[in-house]
Amino acid sequence: MREPRAIPTQTRTDHSTARSPRAFETTLAEPAPDVFEATPEDLADTDVAPTLKRRGRFWRNLALWTGGTLVSLGLGLAADRLIRDLFAAYDWLGWFGLGVLGVFIAALSVLTIRELIGLARLRTMDRLRDKAASALIADDLPAAQAIVADLDGLYAHRADLARARTGLKSDAASILDGAELILTAERTLMAPLDARARALTASSARRVALVTAVAPRALIDIAFVVFESFRLARNLADLYGARPGFFGFIRLMGAIVAHLAVTGGLVLTDGVVEQLIGHGVAAKLSARLGEGVLNGLMTVRVGIAAIKLVRPLPFAARTSPVVSDFVADLGKVAATK
Repeated sequence: MREPRAIPTQTRTDHSTARSPRAFETTLAEPAPDVFEATPEDLADTDVAPTLKRRGRFWRNLALWTGGTLVSLGLGLAADRLIRDLFAAYDWLGWFGLGVLGVFIAALSVLTIRELIGLARLRTMDRLRDKAASALIADDLPAAQAIVADLDGLYAHRADLARARTGLKSDAASILDGAELILTAERTLMAPLDARARALTASSARRVALVTAVAPRALIDIAFVVFESFRLARNLADLYGARPGFFGFIRLMGAIVAHLAVTGGLVLTDGVVEQLIGHGVAAKLSARLGEGVLNGLMTVRVGIAAIKLVRPLPFAARTSPVVSDFVADLGKVAATK
């Protein structure tokens, strides 16, 4: 019996080479580039979409600039009208008002200059910290020497750091390694400042815990926590040499809130308090005293964030403070209470 076979009904007229099945293609597709390991030059050739800039910031700045210009023009016209009215009433009153206006403008100019200097000091801290981190990674000796020179100029007026600055100068002359020079600067200059910063943070946390424990109203607790957090951030900024003005301090508090949002807020339950302070002490804590300990730990978080933001050098040779470092002080407050 003949085997069945297929007989084409039409003659094949296309003599082109038949395409090989896709499953047996020999040319393999190149793997997609890993954007986490690629360099910036490699990323320019990939199909990864670039990060879009926030366009709302331009309109916000434009609105603030135009609004401020209108307010300034309105104040100028109001002052001009006031001086004209004073001159129309009495000449001596007009001259007196004109002199007061001149003193006001001079004082406002001085305050503006001080605010700009305070903002510049905060930017200097950020710039020094970023440069120090880069010098540590790259082991760049010239960059490290420039950073040490900037630190010496930053603390030149500080009598409490005179011995530390002298010791750093003598040690820096014999150090030929960039990373080691940054570490030596941190151990020499930052050690006394870090000790005082920890003391300030612990003192603020103790005050918050005590006031919360004895305050009769929750509104008083909130007001004192906010006040103490602001004062702690201001004291830490002055300690490390930032000394921001009003607007610089507002910028610093915004950076602290952003830092806390990124690192995670402090949310502690009663079980966590028992683990940190101890089962015996936690069992004796009243509800108000437990709230005081929690508010104290929240103040500690604010202090740690402020230290990391106003410190001119990153934590490399020294250990960064953590919340558990201050639990013993709060435990003493709970035990004495």
